[in-house]
This record gives sequence, C-alpha cells and structure tokens, in this order.
Amino acid sequence: MAARNLSTRLALETSDRIADGLGGYETRWRQLGWLWAQMEARSGREQGTGAGMISVVQWRITLRAAPVGDARRPRPGQRLRQGTRLFQIEAVAESDPSGRYLDCFAREEDLT
Repeated sequence: MAARNLSTRLALETSDRIADGLGGYETRWRQLGWLWAQMEARSGREQGTGAGMISVVQWRITLRAAPVGDARRPRPGQRLRQGTRLFQIEAVAESDPSGRYLDCFAREEDLT
C-alpha cells in the first residue's frame, strides 16, 4: 500500500456545553490538538435553508490511526478546522487493513 500524503494541518476541536445562567446552555468549541491529514472532496451540492442557500461538500479526511478511546482519535460530533473552514465529523473508520490510517467522513458548509 502506498504511503499517504498527510500534508494538511488541521485542528481537532470538541464542543463543551456551558450553562448560560438562564436554564439553558451555549456550545463552545475547544481545540484538542493538531493533526496532519490528506483531504479528498467526495461530493457537493447546494442546499436551501431558511436563511438562504448554502454549499455543502462531503470530505474524506485521512489521518494517522489512534486506538478507540484515545483522545487523538476523532469522534463523530467533533470537528476539524483549517483556518476559518470547519469540517463536521460524521463518521470515523479504519482506512486500511493494517490499521495505520483512519478515514473521517466530514461535512463542510459554506454560505453562498
């Protein structure tokens, strides 16, 4: 198997629920660390929302593997950040039979 080109630096972030003092909560994102990745756009579409149209792109983001339960292993519900671009992680799976890489299937949304 050919080596992957992990040349894109991404921040791994997780959400924290913070009480707002009025019985509700707000979501804040906290950076967990940096990961090197290979990114491949899979599909894209334009989607209408109540606020207008947004561009939605599905990505396969390949990273070095980490064991289940390890803080370095991304989980659905977390996100990856590249500057102002955000990639919401929807699923994570082993990428190869040897378990050296993980694929994160993520969604990027952008207002158009």
